[in-house]
Amino acid sequence: MKIARNVLWLVLERGLQVVFGIVAIGLIARAVGPEGFAKFQYAQSLVLIAASIALICGGEVVVPRLVGNPAPEAQYRLLAHVFGLRALAAVTGYLLLVGVITMTEGDKVIVLTAIVMGIPILLYEPFGAVRAWLQARTDSRPAVVYGMVGLTFRVIAVAALYLAGLDSAPAFAWAFAVESLLCAMLLARYYRQRSLRVAVHLNWPLARLLLRDGMVFWVSMILMLCAKRVDQLLLKPHISLFELGGYSASMQVLDNFMMLGAIVATSVAPLMIYAQPSLALVRRNVLYVAAGMVALGVAGGAVLAYCAPWIIALIYGEHYEVAANLLRLSAMASGLVFADAALSLLVIYLRKPNWLVEKWFLVLFTMIVVDVIAIPIHGARGAIYGYIAGNAMAVIAGIGFFLRSREPVAVQQAV
Repeated sequence: MKIARNVLWLVLERGLQVVFGIVAIGLIARAVGPEGFAKFQYAQSLVLIAASIALICGGEVVVPRLVGNPAPEAQYRLLAHVFGLRALAAVTGYLLLVGVITMTEGDKVIVLTAIVMGIPILLYEPFGAVRAWLQARTDSRPAVVYGMVGLTFRVIAVAALYLAGLDSAPAFAWAFAVESLLCAMLLARYYRQRSLRVAVHLNWPLARLLLRDGMVFWVSMILMLCAKRVDQLLLKPHISLFELGGYSASMQVLDNFMMLGAIVATSVAPLMIYAQPSLALVRRNVLYVAAGMVALGVAGGAVLAYCAPWIIALIYGEHYEVAANLLRLSAMASGLVFADAALSLLVIYLRKPNWLVEKWFLVLFTMIVVDVIAIPIHGARGAIYGYIAGNAMAVIAGIGFFLRSREPVAVQQAV
C-alpha cells in the first residue's frame, strides 16, 4: 500500500503538470502572440538543452545507494556530495547558456528570456537531491505537494501578468524562475527539519564513483533532451517567427499528450515488469504493454488530429490557425511514442543504460539528418517529418533491444 500510494502521488503530480502547464502556456501564447511565443519557446529550448548538463548525478545512481545504506550520517554525506556535484554542473550549464546566447543571438527578447528562464537550472537538480532522498524512503508526497505549490504559483503569476495586459516574454519567464526558487526553499526546509547534520569533508573517491556510475545516464539524458528540442533550433533560420510560433504551439500540445504514455508506463511497470521473477515473463508482459499502449496512442492520436482546430482555438485563441494542421500531422507519431515508452521498460528492467545512449544517439542523428534535408523544402512540416522519423527510429531500436535481451549476458544482468 505504501508503494501504491507513492505511485499515485507521482501520477497525480504528472497529471497536474499537464493540466497546469497547458493553462499557463496557453495564457502566455495569447498574451505575447505567435511571434513572441516563438521567441519564448526558442529560449526555452536553449534552456532545456543547457539544463541537461546539470543531470550529471541522477536518481538512478543516488537512490540505490540511499536504500542500501539507511544510516542517517552516511545518507547526509552522500547527499552533500550529490548536491555539490549537481550545483557545480548547474553553474557550468547556466554560464554556458549565458555565454553562448549572448555571443550568438541578436534578438534581445530571446537573450533576456533565456537568461531568466535559465535560473531554474541553478536550483532544480541540486535541490532535487532531496527528491531522491524522499524516493528512497518511498515517500514522494512532500515533493509532490511542493511541486503542486510551485505549479499553482506559476499559473497564478502567469494569469496575473496576462490580466495586467503584459505582452513581454521575459516578464512571463520570471514566473518559472520564482517557481523553481519556491520549490527549492520548501525542499531544503523539509530536509533540514528531518535530517541529521554532520560535518562533511570532500571525499574524492566517492565523488569520482558518483560521476563514473552516473556518466552513462547523464549522456543519455543529454542526447534525449537535445532530440526533443533540436527541431526548433534548426527551424528558426528557415521560417518566419509567425510560423515558428504555430509550430511551437502544436508541439506543446503534442508533448503534453505524449506525457500520458510516460504516466501509463510508470503506472504499470512496478507490477507487470519489475515484479516479475523471470526475464521470459518480463518479455511477454512488455509485448502486452506495448500492444495496449500502441492502441491507446493511435486512438488518442486520432482523436487529437480530429479535434485539432478546437483544441488549438481553446488553448491559444486566435492567430494560431497554422498550428492545427501541424498538430494533425504530428499526431501521427502518437503510436510510435507510446510504443517506445513501453519498450523502454525492458531496458530499465535489465539495467542497460548504455542501450539508452545508443537509442538516443540514433534518434538524434535521424532527426538532424531528416530536418536538415526536409526543413529547407517543407518548412515546419519538414521538422514534423524529422520528429516522426526520430520516433520511428526509437521504436526500431527498442525492438532491437528486445531481440538482444535473449543473450545470456542480458539474462545475467537482469538477475
